[in-house]
Amino acid sequence: MTENTALWLPAKRAAFVTGDAPYPMPEPGQIVVRARAVAVNPMDRLTQTMGDIITPYLHYPTVMGSDVAGEVVAVGRNVTRFQVGDRVLGHATGSDKARNSAAEGAFQTYVVILAHMAAPIPGDLSFEAASVLPLALSTAACGLFQQDLLALTHPVSKPAATGETLLVWGGSTSVGSNAIQLAVAAGYDVVTTASPRNADYLKRLGASQVFDYRKPTVVADIIAALRGRKLAGAIAIGVGSGGACVDVVAACEGRRFVALATPPTSFDAVPAGKGRWRALVPAMARMLAGNAALMIKARRRRVGTKFIWGSALLGNEVGPMIYEKFLPTALAEQRYVAAPPAVIAGHGLDAIPAALERQRRGVSASKLVVTL
Repeated sequence: MTENTALWLPAKRAAFVTGDAPYPMPEPGQIVVRARAVAVNPMDRLTQTMGDIITPYLHYPTVMGSDVAGEVVAVGRNVTRFQVGDRVLGHATGSDKARNSAAEGAFQTYVVILAHMAAPIPGDLSFEAASVLPLALSTAACGLFQQDLLALTHPVSKPAATGETLLVWGGSTSVGSNAIQLAVAAGYDVVTTASPRNADYLKRLGASQVFDYRKPTVVADIIAALRGRKLAGAIAIGVGSGGACVDVVAACEGRRFVALATPPTSFDAVPAGKGRWRALVPAMARMLAGNAALMIKARRRRVGTKFIWGSALLGNEVGPMIYEKFLPTALAEQRYVAAPPAVIAGHGLDAIPAALERQRRGVSASKLVVTL
């Protein structure tokens, strides 16, 4: 019998532990993937330290991880897009409230994936490169295309120009790299922010202008550049980005809406164990104050805002639109790039906690991947 191994999160705020896991069988609408590469995301470590606040619904023990690429080893009933042996990437949604399933977490050898949240990958795209996409792609797609967020025109192979411009604040992040490509594929002009060293990279992804987010005049510079252009709204990625985007959107013609990908404060310094409350209480106070200030500013300036939940597309039309209709041909025809570039952070499930700590310390224009 085939054996499965997982990186378990045994309980709230517990340390990760590698151990045996049940070998999964796919239900209707699911596939089982032999994982060859997984990428790490901030949500994976924040669920470990902040899960009782961020994801209080989770059943423990659980398996974290959203980004996976590998080979299909089993196909559930009613699945016609895949067969055993196919190379795929998938968004593992086990930590979403609608799923809440350890079998659907990416950090294990054999992973259950919803078929409509997976896409075939071409032969010239490595598992490592493909694994950077799912959660960042999904988060960007939710922000751009969901009807309760920016509700942009959907991406196609030959987009007609919409005549509108999207602001992507935080373009060199994983979400930003995908938001730029998706918006361009939907016919939008894109302006973005990043450090100067990443400007050429973002222009290769399709951004028409890149502004240095550290310049004191960056908001005024963007407003001046957008004068006479119609804005499609903004997606705000990174601590402090929401307020800046509200300022820009309020000063421009067009859609007065900001999709928020990041809370107004960081919880990276909050440990899972000793010293947790000493770090958590001021961090929560900063978050509450920051959210209140942002909402007051947005209301006064008549700008709509809403936070993105990166796996919400599993239950609406955006998920199939991205993973079934758009991404397979876009990757095959090299119209879409697996971005940001993968950086291999180790091999095996035991390497994941160190990769998460490395990510906590900061990465730029890259994504950490562990091979399996």
